[in-house]
Amino acid sequence: MFILAKILQFICLIPILGGAIFSILTVLTVQRFLKNSKSSVIHNFTPPLTVLKPVRGLEKNLKHNLRTIAIQDYPNYQIIYSVQDPKDPAFPILKEIQEEFGSNRISLVVSPLEVGANGKVNNLLGAIKEAIHDIIIISDSDTSLRPDYLKKIVAPLDNPEVGCVCTLFKVIRGDHWFEKMELLTINADFIPSVIFAEVTGTSNACLGPSIAIRQSTLETIGGLESLADYLVEDYEIGRRIWNSGKNVVLLPYIIDVVVDLENSRDWWTHQVYWDQNTYLAKPLPFIATILIRSIPFALLFALIRGDIIGLYNLIGAITIRLITAGITSWKMGDIEGIKNLYLLPFRDILGLAFWALSFTQRTVVWRGVKFELTSKGKMVIRH
Repeated sequence: MFILAKILQFICLIPILGGAIFSILTVLTVQRFLKNSKSSVIHNFTPPLTVLKPVRGLEKNLKHNLRTIAIQDYPNYQIIYSVQDPKDPAFPILKEIQEEFGSNRISLVVSPLEVGANGKVNNLLGAIKEAIHDIIIISDSDTSLRPDYLKKIVAPLDNPEVGCVCTLFKVIRGDHWFEKMELLTINADFIPSVIFAEVTGTSNACLGPSIAIRQSTLETIGGLESLADYLVEDYEIGRRIWNSGKNVVLLPYIIDVVVDLENSRDWWTHQVYWDQNTYLAKPLPFIATILIRSIPFALLFALIRGDIIGLYNLIGAITIRLITAGITSWKMGDIEGIKNLYLLPFRDILGLAFWALSFTQRTVVWRGVKFELTSKGKMVIRH
């Protein structure tokens, strides 16, 4: 029993040390990556473009979020709001915005088209038929965008070697404890890890809330129809573009995504869904995150030892995690995240459970619909 305890303590020390080192490294990589985020460079590349906004149901802050794309500092662009059901409760809001800004700027599309299991892609398939420009921006309905957003995201497409562009994002408006936990998952864990992978070149990212791509490029990689059964359609877009020999640009520009969860159950299923996404997109890097989960293993180490050394080890792990997360949050302009850092140790402990569940569950629930995961990241609706 004594030998077993010693072995377990040694095993626990690996992620404790690995997590501490990784947390410190993320501070450096976030600072390096975001140093040009406030650049005052004037972008002269402002081609006409179409923004696709798929919408389904009412969401927190929905009208404000949708209006932010209509007040962009950009000379010539088309906006398409799309729903799949004319009785969608969001449709009256879309009508209001169209009346405010005019039908010359904003088009509404209602299309019940269902090519595959991915509802977002199905919605986009109805909208893209009405797009009049080659460059399209796919922008989620829960994003809140600054007036310079379009100029920023389209600028890299001036380079013919660039296949698509995406932006970083941070979660805002965590009103309930479970929404605050969701906020910390993204802002204090996922995005710093994405930036670390981008800076070190260990992995690539194509983030779905905000993507710019040419329709011609999209067609060369199979078109939207070919993505309709993928759970992680954004990563699949990026993967195909990388394989085509073109680049995916991740901008040092952060947009806001409004979190909207009804209850703790929704939060739990979404956390498992999020880890399933990550696992399907990048299985080996996701599995390797077990080596940087310092707080849950520091807690286990303390429980095994049951003495002051174990307690000091736990306090040290929590301190490093909170300080480094606070610095990265500050660099990202995430004041809300800083205010909620007291929840981060609990989120990290539960994060280990979500990590484990992502391997064992082959079903995923999104927007109330249950899906079954199949091979190579695809899914089917489970009846």
